[in-house]
Amino acid sequence: MKNCIGNYIKQERKKAGLTQEEFAIRSGLGLRFVRELEQGKETVRLDKVNQALRMFGMEAVPGKMRREDDT
Repeated sequence: MKNCIGNYIKQERKKAGLTQEEFAIRSGLGLRFVRELEQGKETVRLDKVNQALRMFGMEAVPGKMRREDDT
């Protein structure tokens, strides 16, 4: 369950046929941020995460936490 946002971004980016560099340019984010987000860096800025998610019509919102064993 860990890094589900990063995994989601990576999966959707690939479905869209975009490289990390292309995604970074189109979303207005830095390539380093995109790489770190997809690799699961734990300390990322929420505004930038939402900027990335907006590319797919999504946003990060509060939700009930899941336990690691709930898959």
